[in-house]
Amino acid sequence: MSSSFEKHQKRRLVSSYFSVVLSIALVLFLLGLLGLLVLNAKKVSDHFKEQVVVTIYLKDSAKQVETKQLEKSLAMSDYVKSTEYVSKEQAAEFMKAENGEDFMDFVGYNPLQNSIDVHLKADYVNSEQLEKISTEALNKNFVDEVSYDNDLVNLMNDNVKKISFWVLFISSIFTLIAVLLINSSIRLAVYSKRFTIKTMQMVGATKQFIRRPFVWKSVRLGIIGAVLALIGMSFVLYYLNRTFPELGLLNKPILVILLFALVFGLGILITWISTHFATQRFLNLKTDQLYY
Repeated sequence: MSSSFEKHQKRRLVSSYFSVVLSIALVLFLLGLLGLLVLNAKKVSDHFKEQVVVTIYLKDSAKQVETKQLEKSLAMSDYVKSTEYVSKEQAAEFMKAENGEDFMDFVGYNPLQNSIDVHLKADYVNSEQLEKISTEALNKNFVDEVSYDNDLVNLMNDNVKKISFWVLFISSIFTLIAVLLINSSIRLAVYSKRFTIKTMQMVGATKQFIRRPFVWKSVRLGIIGAVLALIGMSFVLYYLNRTFPELGLLNKPILVILLFALVFGLGILITWISTHFATQRFLNLKTDQLYY
């Protein structure tokens, strides 16, 4: 009978430890993913901004040397990421492939213009800079028109500001929830040992002596949970980097290492603090209060 009771207690203890590790791992995993999002939010927004194309249309009278000189000066500018010269023949082929028919069969000639597609660096994709760049280009007497989607640029910048605010806000809320969830799991684990704590206290053990094994046990559980969370984060990061290589998620490995270290440290810190205060609470309770 005693043996059966001991086995039952061990199973309950293992189940309690498993639930603590699982809750710690899941919470830290989600918190780590949110950290990845915060770290790479600017990269993602920059990637989309740099897809905006400024098209400089050239007059038919533009000389090749003038076109080459403009393209070279743009490529050397601080605000330009890349440039691409598109001849009217290339533009016609693109339209033919897109529409599935040759429009020149109807008009009898190619009405399109030679152009230069300019991709700007993300920091310069705003209405003021685009207007300035457009004005500089139009000052060239061989430039006919500069085209870009100003409404899209304004919408994109507004959305980036909103998303950045909400990401930071949700990160703060989620961090608080993570601490509360882990703290709750630890408190439940310590609660199951409240009579053991009080018995040790009654035979003369000091609070520090009683608290130490509980803290170390919880820290070990926190380390296991953090390691599981980091393994999950590694798989997600590997998958995202393979799927979206253009985002360059691993271009700055030091930031990823710091994030992993932060998640690991949180696993230890939160469990240590939670266990410290949980055991302190039961140490301060009177014996008759343990039943409530």
